[in-house]
Amino acid sequence: MKNMKKLLSLLLLFASIHAHGQAEETYPVDPASVEQPNVPKGEVLRFTFNNSKIYPGTTREVSVYIPRQYVADKPACVYVNQDGIQWNAPVVFDNLIAARQMPVTVGVFVTPGVVKAKDGNIALDRFNRSVEYDGMGDTYARFLLEEILPEVEKHQTGDSRAIRLSQSGTDRAIGGSSSGAVCAFTAAWERPDAFSRVFSSIGTYVGLRGADEYPTLVRKYEPKPLKIFLQDGSNDLNIYAGDWWKANELMERALVFSGYEVTHVWGEGQHNGKHGTAIFPQAMRWLWKDWPAPVKKGTGSNPFLNDILIPEEGWQLVGKDYKFTEGTASNKEGEVFYQDIPTSKTYKVTIDGKLTELNVNARNASGTAFGPDGRRYTVAGGSKQILRYDADGKETVDTDSITGNDIVVAANGNIYVTSPDGVQKPSKIYLIRPKGQKSVIDEGLKFANGLTLSPDQTQLYVTESATHWVWVYQIKPDGTLSQKQRYGYLHVASNDDNAWSDGLKCDVMGRIYVTSRIGIQVLDQTGRVNAIIPIPAGMSSNICFGGKNFDIMYVSAGSNVYRRKVKVRGANTFDKPLKPAPPKL
Repeated sequence: MKNMKKLLSLLLLFASIHAHGQAEETYPVDPASVEQPNVPKGEVLRFTFNNSKIYPGTTREVSVYIPRQYVADKPACVYVNQDGIQWNAPVVFDNLIAARQMPVTVGVFVTPGVVKAKDGNIALDRFNRSVEYDGMGDTYARFLLEEILPEVEKHQTGDSRAIRLSQSGTDRAIGGSSSGAVCAFTAAWERPDAFSRVFSSIGTYVGLRGADEYPTLVRKYEPKPLKIFLQDGSNDLNIYAGDWWKANELMERALVFSGYEVTHVWGEGQHNGKHGTAIFPQAMRWLWKDWPAPVKKGTGSNPFLNDILIPEEGWQLVGKDYKFTEGTASNKEGEVFYQDIPTSKTYKVTIDGKLTELNVNARNASGTAFGPDGRRYTVAGGSKQILRYDADGKETVDTDSITGNDIVVAANGNIYVTSPDGVQKPSKIYLIRPKGQKSVIDEGLKFANGLTLSPDQTQLYVTESATHWVWVYQIKPDGTLSQKQRYGYLHVASNDDNAWSDGLKCDVMGRIYVTSRIGIQVLDQTGRVNAIIPIPAGMSSNICFGGKNFDIMYVSAGSNVYRRKVKVRGANTFDKPLKPAPPKL
């Protein structure tokens, strides 16, 4: 009889599991999740925010936790959470701050925006959660940094203390659940200078608005200073957009591959906040345990990236406050030249790093290149000419009546020029022979922009800015082109319509460095993006290799120009062609 009762109990348990998908989730309760006697209690302020310019027309609730230990004359650390207050966070913060297991931290809990219907009786509100949380790009990070956190600082505590928040990413964490988790990761990924610690529970790294690309991007990007705590359960969602459980595993493996400081807690739970709530204190202890030491960059295991970058070498500012920089090019000595197009000014960086402005009217020059004769060639958009300058700076018109963008000069003296005519009209590629004959040798690309030669000078690479493609042509003995095909497949952020690839250059090993919206995308010789190198600010527009050994990467980016010493050596088109080692197929 006793055995029959046990059997009946088991059958009822199995029936319940079958009916509900799994047994009810229960987890140990961390003492930090329970109110403790003699622990100072913080306060929670609430306000409605309905004045967003980034998400116009939205309204949302913001809750702000202020710990009792906060003092107004010292900026506090910050934790931002999506979907409002979760995880019993105020109690957890009270206990962990009192135990000195996390710093004095202001919690900012933000709900997703809603655009209220004009008449709720006949129309639904517009719910902005997926737009804000699932989308990639820096929009939500800017929303927090430019609107929400400054708005928090406009308020005061109940006893009239001003609220001051730290501006340092070292002092800031961000977290959330489901789409709120991927939103938190995206904000930190886009702005690691502002958020360096991430708590991700049942994160939605799946195909809703592009976040399924994160495991790939994490592997290719130069590692960032981020520290990530992941949680998920094996019974999480597996629906039209993807498999949440496997996606979280892929994220963890990608982060480990790229040398990030990452940990995880896996379970068997479903798509809910039960496990996340149980381990939230553990996550906070781990994320803050080394504070105030800055979070370190990932060490990186991408051999392609490691062959290029010197770990201790970062970006340096060459010049700033220009209108729009372009046309980076180096001469045989390794001196670097670049243009500020709107002001018709040309700048030169000497071998010892000295920056000077040349005494020339560049006529709104964009593309710049040096020929085997040592002359500097520019595409002068203002006068619709190709100009050349000798060593003394004397200007000569090389080619007249040509509307061009970028230029490359081969070792045999042939000149190739791209000529886009807006996005809607097909672009042209010109060949200008050493004796000045000009001919159109290709038409049809959507905004043909940058161009360069392979190290052996048998291939011409051309960026198609209005798409995500780099095209390749084989150069025939007479300089014309053949075997045209799409070649390099570039990454495009989900909130962009194209990669907007621009200038590009090769190194002596045949790698192709392409400037784009998301930074420098580096292709192998088969056209595959193996690495992505972000720049400090702006959108990269052109690139070259300068310095005595052509091992300093110069990048123009809007109003700024940057440089960075690297392990590789640039391939100069004015030099004798060289045959690189074959690629790994």
